[in-house]
Amino acid sequence: NSTPQMVQSSLLPEDVYTDDCLTSYTHVYSPDLLKDQVAFITGGGSGIGLRIAEIFMRHGCDTVIASRNLDKLKEAAQKLTSATGRRCLPLCIDVRKPESITAAVDETLKDFGRLDILINNAAGNFLCPASSLSFNAFKTVLEIDTMGTFNTSKVVYEKWFKDHGGNIVNISATLGYKGQALQVHAGSAKAANDAMTRHLAVEWGPSGVRVNTVAPGPISGTEGMRRLGEY
Repeated sequence: NSTPQMVQSSLLPEDVYTDDCLTSYTHVYSPDLLKDQVAFITGGGSGIGLRIAEIFMRHGCDTVIASRNLDKLKEAAQKLTSATGRRCLPLCIDVRKPESITAAVDETLKDFGRLDILINNAAGNFLCPASSLSFNAFKTVLEIDTMGTFNTSKVVYEKWFKDHGGNIVNISATLGYKGQALQVHAGSAKAANDAMTRHLAVEWGPSGVRVNTVAPGPISGTEGMRRLGEY
């Protein structure tokens, strides 16, 4: 007879320590849950963003993965399409530069004709004591994490969500809930994003836009764990 622990472990998905697609996938939700929808995922070439893209695609969604490293994005897009059979468009953007976001969203709408989901996943982080953190380093993390989230949300809202509705999910972290050593820059940025989520939900809700935050915590095989996991 199987013990409860054995049954539970058999239901857990495989742990993937590289940016490769899953070798198998069990559909907890309907395989057609997101059929023919389109998701725009920042930081989608690796880690959490890549896995979100994969799971969305396994449920029928087409995706755009966007970041600064186009070579990494192209490699990821090939893997994702091969594993899922759905379309994945790699686009080079810098979330600190609204004009690059605008160009990418325009291309998304030209290619797919719609946009249903925005995942604000792009982020920057490293371990550093507050006393050693440079002014520019603090500013850069806020520019990527906080300004980048606002910039992308605003462009997508103005270009599509305002008239068609949509869903925004901001990837957050638990760093700022109680405070954590060596993470004042990232914790501050994510705390600002949590507030931004609530403000945008109030303002854009009447347009049919849902805005939510997900704080997934440490995830093995991601860049975040490689940089921060030993702390």
